[in-house]
Amino acid sequence: MAIIKKPSDHPYFPLKPKIGVLLVNLGTPDGTDYWSMRKYLKQFLMDRRVVDIFKPLWWLILNGPILTFRPSKSGKAYQKIWDKDNYGSPLRKHTINQTKKLQELFKQDKQIIIEHAMRYGKPEIDKTLYKMKENGCTKIVLMPLYPQYAASTSATVKDEVFKWLLVQRWQPDIRTIPPWFDDSNYIKALANTIKDNLKNKIKPDMLLISFHGIPKRYFMAGDPYHCHCIKTARLLREELKWPEDEILVTFQSRFGPEPWLQPYTDKTIIDLAKNGIKNIAVVAPGFISDCLETLEELNVEARELFIENGGQNFEYIPCLNDNKHSIKLLNQIIKTNLLGWVE
Repeated sequence: MAIIKKPSDHPYFPLKPKIGVLLVNLGTPDGTDYWSMRKYLKQFLMDRRVVDIFKPLWWLILNGPILTFRPSKSGKAYQKIWDKDNYGSPLRKHTINQTKKLQELFKQDKQIIIEHAMRYGKPEIDKTLYKMKENGCTKIVLMPLYPQYAASTSATVKDEVFKWLLVQRWQPDIRTIPPWFDDSNYIKALANTIKDNLKNKIKPDMLLISFHGIPKRYFMAGDPYHCHCIKTARLLREELKWPEDEILVTFQSRFGPEPWLQPYTDKTIIDLAKNGIKNIAVVAPGFISDCLETLEELNVEARELFIENGGQNFEYIPCLNDNKHSIKLLNQIIKTNLLGWVE
């Protein structure tokens, strides 16, 4: 009786199948110079999930005034937070460290491969998926690093993964991790990070919970992002056991002339200072890693606004980054979503 053997040179038939876990964050420019910033901004702002106005009109606006002047402005902002070491961007640094620490936790399980990619910039999603597939991954767990779902964040990550799948002759199985905005471990991680950073410091009169905004039009079209943010804030307040009148939810980083989710973070900070609030703390739970929007927009610009308008003490609370609460949280979420694929 003849024995049929697998071809020894088959390109994608691993003898020992592995399971991949792919962490995906927003991304970062390669540098703060004009052309690096232009390349990054063009990729980001050409994404229809991010800006969905009439495409020919937007192409003219983007390739005209925006990509002419904004790269220099954004580059100067990035320079304020840019690492001088091998990482450059803080977001890149924290994402790499998160990946390394998770790899260490899973190192005893040779079946699990953990990698990271960026939606915009490097390492690219498609190249990382090819790498994982070539390393024997027949199943991949996709984890967008956004606790709250938004079409302009979580959905665009999935879009890129599914585009890659479209051109694969042999597709690995993909499992996507759902939003974790109300996960009890996430809420505890946030609360513990806040407590750790406020320990032995002046108790703030107000805790500002600042989320990245989206155009109000996106919300009215059915995006659940606002609802996810509000629930996260409510659960966080309950976990902290803080009075309702000592916490405010605001939205930052608006872009363009149309209305975005309100109240706006910058305007709220000015109003608080002018109304006699002297001590505030600001946390940005929608970002798992510190980045331009937290380190420059909040810790620099918002701080200046508060002090200039009469405030005294401004405490910026770092994101989860790769602290012990963050790694414990990510580890728990990954293990939950590996159930059924590994024992």
